[in-house]
Amino acid sequence: MTTLDASPLAQTGLAFPAGFRWGTATAAYQIEGAATLHGRTPSIWDTFSHTPGRVLNGDTGDTAADHYHRMAEDVALLKRLGVSDYRFSVAWSRVRPTGRGPAARRGLDFYRRLVDALLAAGIRPVATLYHWDLPQELEDLGGWPVRETAERFAEYAGLVAGALGDRVADWTTFNEPWCAAFLGYASGVHAPGRTEPEAALRAAHHLNLAHGLGTAALRAVLPRTAEVSLTLNLHVVRPLTRSAADLDAVRRIDALGNRLFLDPVFHGRLPEDLVRDTAGVTDWSFVRDGDLAAAAAPIDWLGINYYAPTVVADAGPPEPAGALAQEGPSPWVGAEERVRILPAPGPRTAMDWPVDAGGLHELLVRLRDELPGVPLMITENGAAYADYADPEGDVHDPDRIGYLHGHLASVHRAIEDGVDVRGYFVWSLLDNFEWAYGYSKRFGLVHVDFATQRRTPKDSARWYADVIARGGLPA
Repeated sequence: MTTLDASPLAQTGLAFPAGFRWGTATAAYQIEGAATLHGRTPSIWDTFSHTPGRVLNGDTGDTAADHYHRMAEDVALLKRLGVSDYRFSVAWSRVRPTGRGPAARRGLDFYRRLVDALLAAGIRPVATLYHWDLPQELEDLGGWPVRETAERFAEYAGLVAGALGDRVADWTTFNEPWCAAFLGYASGVHAPGRTEPEAALRAAHHLNLAHGLGTAALRAVLPRTAEVSLTLNLHVVRPLTRSAADLDAVRRIDALGNRLFLDPVFHGRLPEDLVRDTAGVTDWSFVRDGDLAAAAAPIDWLGINYYAPTVVADAGPPEPAGALAQEGPSPWVGAEERVRILPAPGPRTAMDWPVDAGGLHELLVRLRDELPGVPLMITENGAAYADYADPEGDVHDPDRIGYLHGHLASVHRAIEDGVDVRGYFVWSLLDNFEWAYGYSKRFGLVHVDFATQRRTPKDSARWYADVIARGGLPA
């Protein structure tokens, strides 16, 4: 039988600071299931996954990892891992069906039970309010491209904080707003599956606005000791060459992938070069007086999700050797005709993403220099591999252990270089519904047999439990 019992600890090679927060992360639609129970109404991901051709193999999140019914078992797994923190997301349409109106008591009760179970296990809950699952009725009214959605989000934030704020001390408004805006409304590979470049820019602005309005709503309800954050998937962008044209390609992607969110949230402004780059798409007249000041509501820490770097080159002739052909509409609004995305070197994960731990260090040092005084958390980092249970029922995943070891070593190096990194959350606790890839990609520390819902901790789970127990990486 697979267990997480701690083995005798080897000498610690890289010790992390006392009080460093060790955790794992999940998202509601990816694990909960129970898609129609107790008043929950459809989100955009319910609609998207039930639309033929949108998700690999026609998979949906209707059952996912059945966390809604197996929550106690999953909290027990977290306790056996020894994590100090658990980052989960709240399903908007479970607690406020249709996105408006009164709260659903049974939906809120589920999260109350989850939080109570975590606290009883000695685990600090970190609640994310939005991980891509907009109530479908709000999308029918225009979705994130309309500002009313930002106003509804602020109401929802206050509602959830009112229910859980006496128990939850850490709150995150949004997970990866870049994906919500540009994969959802520009390339259409994520819900709601729209391919409207101007709508994507509108969505990005209203997500920033919603973050600010939501932060204010949280602060109005929560105790003064509560901490509010935002999680961004910031892009590590590297040029193919040091030519002026390739460096300009980096600038364009950095503006759209990073500074479109960093500048409003931390500086109350839009990147001027991005406004110029996208002049053929929009005049940005949807940005109203006071919006950027609202978006810049102070936060207590910034969450960083990192998986892999991006290599870019100028798209001018001749086409760069090895450039990746763009399949379908591009998420890079205003840059798609000027920039080519190229394959980065190195070993690959099952997602075909390059393994490059140095990119995480590079990103953390950049944020140290650009955002002095802002504490950081690694809120997602992990890798998908082709995991399977062997005849003895064990799951061996040495590649994932190597990935996590390398990235944690980069975090440690960043801390030594003066970066204020306060925690690290592995993505993910469980194998789950991996968005448009359905159940074909496995990121979990714990293997899930989706036919039986049997949970089997992988070798990486035991490895991570030992890292947590020793407070650092083995020598």
